[in-house]
Amino acid sequence: MKTIRLGLVGTGLMGREIASAVARWCHLEDTGVRPVITALCGRTLPPARVAWFREHFPSIHLVTADHRELAASADVDAVYCAVPHHLHAGMYTDVLRAGKHLLGEKPFGIDQAANTAILAAIRERPDLLVRCSSEFPFFPAVQRIFALAESGAFGRVIEVNTGFLHSSDLDPAKPINWKRTRAANGDYGVMGDLGMHVCHVPFRIGWKPRNVRAVLSNIVTERPDGKGGRAPCDTWDNATLLCEAEDREGVRFPWTLRTQRIAPGQKNTWYVEIAGTKASARFSTKNPKRLELLTYAGGEQAWQEIDVGYSGAFKAVSGEIFEFGFPDAMLQMTAAYLHELAHGRPLRPSAGCVTPEETALSHRLFTASLRSQELGTMEQV
Repeated sequence: MKTIRLGLVGTGLMGREIASAVARWCHLEDTGVRPVITALCGRTLPPARVAWFREHFPSIHLVTADHRELAASADVDAVYCAVPHHLHAGMYTDVLRAGKHLLGEKPFGIDQAANTAILAAIRERPDLLVRCSSEFPFFPAVQRIFALAESGAFGRVIEVNTGFLHSSDLDPAKPINWKRTRAANGDYGVMGDLGMHVCHVPFRIGWKPRNVRAVLSNIVTERPDGKGGRAPCDTWDNATLLCEAEDREGVRFPWTLRTQRIAPGQKNTWYVEIAGTKASARFSTKNPKRLELLTYAGGEQAWQEIDVGYSGAFKAVSGEIFEFGFPDAMLQMTAAYLHELAHGRPLRPSAGCVTPEETALSHRLFTASLRSQELGTMEQV
């Protein structure tokens, strides 16, 4: 079994999520690869947080506030980087120049220029595996939707809807954080934070946006600064994008994308809906085991509900009678990256992480969306 030594840059929410996935590695069967966390980096290193990592991962030999020191370590093969967007270009390119494989968080650069710089660094190191994090397509029901698309079961696509909705910012008294400032999060606002999640499935199937009309909303314009004062909240809270998309054969159809931080009643809901002439499918994380499917060959039309259960791309010890959740999707995505690193190819196209080229397409879409919002026009992607 091949061992991959991981360095983590970022000790916050997502850094701990991937660490938890590594701790659960025994939950997977026959991966042929095993991760070991050997190094940890954070701009701030609270003693309690460092103690948590050291307690659960005694394999950690290096703790540093300098990502370049981590990237230069001979005890690190690959780096997972989860930092604010304005740091992506500098940190990601430093990791690549140090000769380390990279799994980075979206949006892979604060803007299109930063993304272009990252992709230029990737081209200089074709020997390194570079991928972007996106977990929700690893839910078993979504893997079934991929299979339907790959088999042509949908027929001609009529319409596609994808979205990621939560209500974490509905409370105007919630103190501001970096995701609510343009300086750290970027002009994309919610699109940079959540957008890649809603693009992953259509992009991987081969559906590309040709043009877009965007409506962006900044709903809460200031928040408590955590110091007794107020601070401007100058990012887009919600985004609705209507695209004319195109499949691999050049057939066009409408695709609506919604990313919302202020969606009353939504805790953390990711969804995909595909309507086709032969079949249609719907899935939402509100019910993680339910796949809704309609097949049509003339006559009556009826939706059926299928309980998918626990059947991820990578076989696990859980039986199919059990439910699948976000920690399982995180584990499956981590397995997808390490499988490709160890074996040189993804298990199958639907079980691969987001590619740098797909992040570049998302940046073209989000940049066009900013123009559309500013000018009130449909813009080419």
